[in-house]
Amino acid sequence: MNKFYITTPIYYVNDIPHIGHAYTTLSADVIARYWRQKEYEVLFATGVDENAQKTVQAAEAAGKPIVEYTQDMADIWRTTWEKLGISNDCFIRTTSDKHKTAVYEIIKRVQAGGDIYKDSYKGFYCVGCESFIKEADLVDGLCPDHKTEPQWLEEDNFFFKLSKYQQQLLDHIESHPDFIQPISRRHEVLSFIKQGLQDFSVSRSTQQWGIPWPDEPGQVVYVWFDALTNYLTATGFPEEDFTKFWPADLHLIGKDISKFHCIYWPAMLMSAGLPLPKQIFAHGFFTIDGQKISKSLGNAVDPLTMMSKYGIDTLRYYLFSEIPFGEDGEFNHQRFQTVYTTDLADDLGNLVQRVAVLISKHLDGVIGELPGPTIKVDPYDQAIQELKLSTALKGVWQEIRNLNVYLQENKPWEKVSTDKVEFERIVRQTVANLLLIADLLKPFLPDSSQKISATFADGKIHPEVGLLFPKK
Repeated sequence: MNKFYITTPIYYVNDIPHIGHAYTTLSADVIARYWRQKEYEVLFATGVDENAQKTVQAAEAAGKPIVEYTQDMADIWRTTWEKLGISNDCFIRTTSDKHKTAVYEIIKRVQAGGDIYKDSYKGFYCVGCESFIKEADLVDGLCPDHKTEPQWLEEDNFFFKLSKYQQQLLDHIESHPDFIQPISRRHEVLSFIKQGLQDFSVSRSTQQWGIPWPDEPGQVVYVWFDALTNYLTATGFPEEDFTKFWPADLHLIGKDISKFHCIYWPAMLMSAGLPLPKQIFAHGFFTIDGQKISKSLGNAVDPLTMMSKYGIDTLRYYLFSEIPFGEDGEFNHQRFQTVYTTDLADDLGNLVQRVAVLISKHLDGVIGELPGPTIKVDPYDQAIQELKLSTALKGVWQEIRNLNVYLQENKPWEKVSTDKVEFERIVRQTVANLLLIADLLKPFLPDSSQKISATFADGKIHPEVGLLFPKK
């Protein structure tokens, strides 16, 4: 069976989605749509992480009971993805019974391997990261990512023998060059492992909200040990048919959570006797005015606000044309407007409109038999399969610009009265290429792709479809 299983991280519910979350989820959506076009059976999983300490704090700030708060926020996240046209197949909530079952099974398997033990912990804990942090990593006493002072914790917890898997992790990463991408993330992870891995706490005794540790009153499962298991939950684990999609083909994450996904998670799977995901890809951050987009820093951009003014395809185009996938990028409102006008309205919208008008006016709206397209698709396929999303989209846009040049050089409007056969050949070749372009744009700009196809459907022009990108 041709299958493809792709995941996003599950997102904390202490606030609403921002543009950074949308970027990760839209990226996964592009990849999932691409493989569906290739007639693969796709499982695309996303969801929310509700079992964090920051969730408790957010519920208290909102004046709501924790269960009501998590339900409300899960609904907001689910609805946001629906409005953005995300084509996920499942939406994981870590408060669900299905997920708890998966977590308990992982704990059972890891315990059976002798990799869980009880010990005392003393150290700093950043609620923003939901992670223990070394004193040496603090900057002026603050978490370098969240600019907040971490808590000092002293607890008796269960620990996972991460150190036991140091060499096995190194061997796997070094023998599977594509396991962690892009290559800069791979180097960072290898460097971290070679410094020496320490066992980490997988339970909390000072926190009451979360999945209770089995047969141990007063302990809850550490949020990351719980959250990472969601990738198995989505497959139906531990039911037998979970192997239909596991191992995952691609975990898509932000680079700030590389340690958890590229070190903790593979070690947990090794301990549990389960196959590792085939690839983990950690993309970069957005910045606005040079700062990482962050809810805690108060500079987040609401993707629904951008979509309401410009449409979802504009947002999708900007994210994947302007930011090389895997690298950091700058979100600029002025550039967003420029991209809409030049690339979308002028390059693509006007091209489709010009061709439709020529056929409506001079061929009574009947397109006629089309030749084969002249666009090569191999570079496009290679780029997407190598996760070079911006390369793939820019390649399609170059074909759009080539079509505009083709029309300008051949001037079919001047041939209507002098060479009708040549006029028909030019516009039909343009339509053939436009329909292939629509197919290539389907993962990136699904709404626009559908409109282009509908404009030239059934061998006729359908003016009722309307302009793709009206001038703002």
